[in-house]
Amino acid sequence: MSQFFMNQKSGLVNEAIEGALISSGYHNISQLDVGPDIRVVVRNDWDKSRVALISGGGSGHEPAHVGFVGKGMLTAAVCGDIFASPSVDAVLSAIVNVTGKKGCLLIVKNYTGDRLNFGLAAEKAKKLGFKVDLVMVTDDIALPDNPQPRGIAGTALVHKVAGYAAEQGKSLKDVTALANKAIAATASIGLAFSTCHVPGEKRDDRVKEGQSELGMGIHGEPGASTLKTQNSEEIVSVLVEKLAKHNPDGKKVALLVNNLGGFSALEMAVLTREVLKTDLGKTVKQLVGPATLVSALDMKGFSLSTLVLTPSLEEALLAPVEASGWQSAVKVKAPKVIKGKKVASQQKVKPSENARVAAVVKAICSTLVGLESELNQLDAKVGDGDTGSTFAAGAGKVLKDLKAKALPLDDLSSLLTYVGEQLAVVMGGSSGVLMSIMFTAAGQKLEEGEPLAKALSWGLDRMQHYGGAQPGHRTMIDALHPAFEALVAGKDLKKVATAAKKGADSTAKMRSAKAGRSSYLNKDSLNGVKDPGAYAVEQVFAELAKGGKA
Repeated sequence: MSQFFMNQKSGLVNEAIEGALISSGYHNISQLDVGPDIRVVVRNDWDKSRVALISGGGSGHEPAHVGFVGKGMLTAAVCGDIFASPSVDAVLSAIVNVTGKKGCLLIVKNYTGDRLNFGLAAEKAKKLGFKVDLVMVTDDIALPDNPQPRGIAGTALVHKVAGYAAEQGKSLKDVTALANKAIAATASIGLAFSTCHVPGEKRDDRVKEGQSELGMGIHGEPGASTLKTQNSEEIVSVLVEKLAKHNPDGKKVALLVNNLGGFSALEMAVLTREVLKTDLGKTVKQLVGPATLVSALDMKGFSLSTLVLTPSLEEALLAPVEASGWQSAVKVKAPKVIKGKKVASQQKVKPSENARVAAVVKAICSTLVGLESELNQLDAKVGDGDTGSTFAAGAGKVLKDLKAKALPLDDLSSLLTYVGEQLAVVMGGSSGVLMSIMFTAAGQKLEEGEPLAKALSWGLDRMQHYGGAQPGHRTMIDALHPAFEALVAGKDLKKVATAAKKGADSTAKMRSAKAGRSSYLNKDSLNGVKDPGAYAVEQVFAELAKGGKA
């Protein structure tokens, strides 16, 4: 089965071209209307006063080549079907429609179909009286013994250099000479973890798990060798060693880090960092990417290209363009580290004694520890069965600190803040953070002079604000909210406990949950079952009411 986002395969390339035209930020490209089977994208601001640059090839390498059409780069791109060279007629149509008196240069990647079709079109155009020249990009160094090196991502660098020369009004001879100079100075090598997925065809899974293929072609064709690793440092070491042989004098280079389509931005950033750490990285003056410039559909791979710089090549590389697919080169600089102020991970507290507060803390924590098994069983019906263990872990830590006389019992604001910090660490997951928010915010309000009841109510408000749950969502808030309201109203602990129980009881009648794990369950699973967190709150206040502790 094909896993390729498309409507009909027959319309894929045409629809993709239309999408590229619509989304071009410069609004400077259009499709040439010369018949239904010919796909040529041209600059719509072109006046034929300069040398025209034409490139192209099979589709599937986006943004090449349509994305490189624009001021300072290509004049036209000729698009074939997926990985198939455009026809002679299509190339000839591009030449005829964009070439003026100064002539045109065809920039061709070294593949048989492209060589033949672009070559024949050039000869036909010459016969019609047009000045045409052709350069062949041969930047792939993965197969050193191949007499016909392939043209891969370095082609984009050639487009950029030749585009600059043409934009300056140079002659066809000079534009061609600078393009050839760029070709001679460019070397590329690629590697992939998997081949690309061609629309309508089954993916070739020849690369085994944990391995990578050095020099895999941009059409998925086999490469030079298989590496038994996917480690970034090991792979980059192999690639840069081969690239370094093409710059034995260690001259300054521009580096193009190209995504072949399937690497994430995260992986591309790691790749860039690895390359710049090497000896090759020390020679890099200008960096293009990491970016997708010449892709191979969704191939899980990348390529590295170096362009040995001269003043004229660097000037051409840095010139601004109006082409949506190009990414401007940047000068390589070491990252700057800004010294920051380290925030203490935990508040330093001064232990103190307060028998009344100690009794309340002990009652709350002992109740939660004792409820561990019951809460887990309750949560197993509506959640993942760990509410009791989570609450017991937090309560157990506070109880341990109480026994060790490590709590600031006589300073309530510090106590609440300290408890909040401990719960975030010990309880884990979202419940620990939510409880921590409540206690931390309450502690802050106490420090500002608010009474305890209002401070706790404010902490609950902050928990709701960040957590998103509200009364009626079938969470512990359904018990906490009415209990804290009763506290703020000055009611005694028995009435507070009654309010908490009423809120907890209401959760058993709720047909659905709107927060937490229970939100994924149907009404039949929830019916008659109290929310475990709300039940825990109910039991805590019931225990406090027994002893009149507040």
